[in-house]
Parts: sequence; structure tokens; C-alpha cells
Amino acid sequence: MRRTVLLAALSTALPAAAFAGPASDAVKFFYVPAVKFEADAQYRDRFTAPVTKLFDLNDQATKKNPDQVACIDFDPGLDAQDFDQKTVTKTLKLSETVDGDTAQVVASFKLFSDGDDSQREMHWSLKKVDGKWKVSDIASKTSDWTLSQLECMAGQDPE
Repeated sequence: MRRTVLLAALSTALPAAAFAGPASDAVKFFYVPAVKFEADAQYRDRFTAPVTKLFDLNDQATKKNPDQVACIDFDPGLDAQDFDQKTVTKTLKLSETVDGDTAQVVASFKLFSDGDDSQREMHWSLKKVDGKWKVSDIASKTSDWTLSQLECMAGQDPE
């Protein structure tokens, strides 16, 4: 009987695991158990250019004018400022497509349990660097922007 229960549990778990993998795990890190702000310096080693350049400019802007909003005034992985962690965790679905040393991970979730504009679809681009998946870009399909295309003039010196 125990073997039947174990096999039943494994057979229901395996299809879900097929959608996740190492690239998805690199993205999942930013959502659960708690949402993390991607531009935070402590997570910089999880990214590659061109996103790291934007993050560096954001850091410079923050240092120059600590009392002003820097270039990134929202959480890029959420495409929002406000959210309910329990709802994000409960509704998060990840799917990945791997092609050699590049991957695309789609994260879909809701920010809040109700509200028409709560649904989000984020596309994460990843590259394998030294055997680890690193984020090279984030795009919001919900709001139609790409992180690498955002401008951050506040951190740059006039030429």
C-alpha cells in the first residue's frame, strides 16, 4: 500500500517538475519565499550585461541624490511597487525554454487576489555563465517594456 501511495505521489509531482529546472530556479529565487528587489547590490552577481549597466547607473543616481527616487522606482520582477506576498507565492507559475546556454523563463502570477490589473506575465532572459544561470534581461509582457531598454540618465555625467 505504501508503495502505491508513493508511486501516486511521484506521478503527480513529476509533470509539474517537467516545467521547472535550473533556469526557472534562478528566477524563482526572486519571488519566493519572499520577493527580492533585483537591483539590490547583493544580487548583482545573479545578472549579466546589459542589465548590470542599468543597475550600476541606478546605484550612481542613488549615491548622487539619496533623497530622490533613482532610475528604478519599482520592482522589475513584479512590474509593480505593491503586492501581496501570499498571492504572488500562491499564483506563481514558471515555465522555461532552454536553448544551449540561453534560456527564457516565463513567470506568471497575480499581485493581489482581486483586481483586473493584478495579473502579470514577466519574461526573463538568462545566459549560462561559468555553469550558472544568470539573468540578462527582464521584460514585462503585461506593460510592454524591457529592463535593458529603460534609460537611467540620473546616474550619468553630462558629456
